Amino acid sequence: MSVQSAPVTSSTIVVAVDVGKTSATVSVTDGARRRLMGPVEFAMTRSGLRAATQRVLAVAPSCPQIRVGVEAAGHYHRPVVDYRWPPGWEVLELNPAHVAEQRRVMGRRRVKTDGIDLEAITELMLAGRGRVVGEREVLIGEVAAWAQHRSRRVATRTATKNQLLAQLDRAFPGLTLALPDVLGTKIGRLVAAEFADPARLATLGTTRLIRFAAARDVQLRRPLAERLVTAAKDALPTRDAVVARQVLASDMALLADLSSRIADAETELARLLPLSPFSTLTSVPGWGVVRVSNYAAALGDPTRWPGPRQIYRASGLSPMQYESAGKRRDGSISREGSVALRRALIDLGIGLWLTEPSAKSYAHGLKDRGKRGGVIACALAHRANRVAHALVRDHAVYDPARWT
Repeated sequence: MSVQSAPVTSSTIVVAVDVGKTSATVSVTDGARRRLMGPVEFAMTRSGLRAATQRVLAVAPSCPQIRVGVEAAGHYHRPVVDYRWPPGWEVLELNPAHVAEQRRVMGRRRVKTDGIDLEAITELMLAGRGRVVGEREVLIGEVAAWAQHRSRRVATRTATKNQLLAQLDRAFPGLTLALPDVLGTKIGRLVAAEFADPARLATLGTTRLIRFAAARDVQLRRPLAERLVTAAKDALPTRDAVVARQVLASDMALLADLSSRIADAETELARLLPLSPFSTLTSVPGWGVVRVSNYAAALGDPTRWPGPRQIYRASGLSPMQYESAGKRRDGSISREGSVALRRALIDLGIGLWLTEPSAKSYAHGLKDRGKRGGVIACALAHRANRVAHALVRDHAVYDPARWT
């Protein structure tokens, strides 16, 4: 939700800032839309921003109201937003989608330059748009950082597993016939780490394999042990088995390190989430720490959202609608908006679908009506969005009777 700022008057000075990775551009305009300075480029450093501030003060030395508008640009705009501006200056953050739409209104949809972006930012500021930036919520930022860190490590672990399985097929052909899910079981990971050479497993034998596994806290039943030993004895030799085992050993070490880092991230999320505004969401069946943390990371500060409709629209899950001259044509979901938020809402919806009784009944009803899986997933995401917004807004625990 946008915090109300002071109204724009003829004495208002607008400082528009377009931020890049290593440099930024600034312009100064008064309330009558007269350009007082710029565009001027400066380096994204402390000295560069200080020099730009001094230039603004030189053209507006006695202005009672100076408003700084900064277009959100991933993490690049954070140093500008967090900069200690002179006392009395009001800093506002602008949605980049609003800036792009303003360029279109100005007839510059296909032209994007720093000067045009500054004009769009200035017009939005003079129209009273933007969100007042106060002290940034550090806790939500920490949750987002750890959730994103975990997601990246999970993606890397998945890619590593795929590569590891390819090397395992070269080092130990036929293992997946005896044990289809090699990396999904303790015994499978033990075999991949210790017995990538099938000759070694064949020599060990069934009984000694069971004892070897028990000594490492892995329960192994005799029928499975017999299948593994038989597969080892019957494995075909490959020319590149030696190098495959070397690469496999390196991949196993990397896999263990990734799993450890993922566990560390989940520990941090479990510590931070109860302190955040999203703490009550874990009371919903199927919503654990990871699911809720991904939602929190994608949503950000919940107070900036007026309601669940705006959140759902920002995720890109709202269906496209076209109506003109009395005729209406609806399409599929737009997929415009935040990919992270869209994935988080769908994941919350799946959590409801799998565990919450009323959501299960709702999903089965949609399926009986012939709805496809994607439609059902979007419907459950819409339901999850309303539940999550209400619980965060009221800071309440989940009540099944309310959402039946």
